[in-house]
Order: sequence, then structure tokens, then C-alpha cells
Amino acid sequence: MIQGRVRWKRFALVFVPALAVASVLVGATAEGAIGASFVVSGDTFKVSADTLQGQGFVQYGSTVENKKGQKIPVAVSGIRKATLTNMCQTVLVKSPVGAVTIRITAGTGKDPVIAENMIVDATQIEGNAVFTKLEAGRDASSLDQVPGAQGAAGMFGQQAAGVTIKDFRQVSWAVNAATFKLPGLKLAVEPGEHECF
Repeated sequence: MIQGRVRWKRFALVFVPALAVASVLVGATAEGAIGASFVVSGDTFKVSADTLQGQGFVQYGSTVENKKGQKIPVAVSGIRKATLTNMCQTVLVKSPVGAVTIRITAGTGKDPVIAENMIVDATQIEGNAVFTKLEAGRDASSLDQVPGAQGAAGMFGQQAAGVTIKDFRQVSWAVNAATFKLPGLKLAVEPGEHECF
């Protein structure tokens, strides 16, 4: 019996779609901030940063839809302009050869990652946060800190002129951004589980 061989065709069937997902996460969408308008994959992904700083912040509840038509509740967070220092992003993929981690790092030098009109559909956000000019309990349809980022009328919303989150940790289903600049971008495919956190 031969051990240690990889069936590359089978591996590619799993790896290529996962890599396509990773490419979407760091690519740019059409101009303007919009919520997730695509069917999400079956995998969440993790993002971490030493510090996230944002100018213009909104947050409200919504849902995303997967290929099976299932609605998944998310917290939508929008930031007009965000900078992230020492950013890490990982997608954990279960493949025929076992667990594989797709890891993206950027902004590890003097230049941070910069995103404009970024909308995130998240299930978990952690860190030490400071908000400036916070408005909590505002109708989600009236949020105006991020262009095009409003929720449904009558739903709870909150916004702030600025936000700083240290030791930032996030689990998300989708990201849209008008622009996403990643200085020092590195993408690696690593056997095993090596997530950002």
C-alpha cells in the first residue's frame, strides 16, 4: 500500500473554490458600499488585526443566504474608511487530504491595510473598542455615516463618527468594499489548522 500520495484532482475540486472565496475577500466590488448581494459559501472566515481604526461606522442586523436558501442572521458593520495594522485573514477548508488553511496577511510593515466603504456580515466581533459620537438605538433605515449602508425601517441600528478597536477579532460570512488596499500582501496555503485566532 502506497502512503503519502495526494489525489491532486480531488484536492483541486475543494481548493480552487476556496481560493476563489479568498480572492473575493481581498478584491474590490463595484463602487459604493452595498450589503452582501451574493450567495455566501459554506465557510466563515476569520480576520484579526492589532488595531482597526474607522472613520464613519454603522451597525445593524440582517441576514445572508447560502446555496441551500437558508437565511443566516448576521450583524452588518459598515465603515466609511478603515485602516488595519498587522491584518491576518484565514479560511479553514476541509479537503480530501485533511484540513487546509488559506492564510492572507497584509499591513505588517509601515503601511496599514486600507478599506473604503467596507461592509462586513459578521457573526462575532471582539476587541477593546472606543467609539466617538455614538448614536445607539437609531432606526436602521436612517443611518448616514456610510454611503448606502442602511438596514430595514423599524430595526435597531447604531452609528458613530469614529471607532478604534484594539486586539480586533472577527468571524464573518462576507465582505464587500469599494476599495481594499493590501500592502505587503502574502497568501499561503498551509496543511492543518492555522487560523488567525
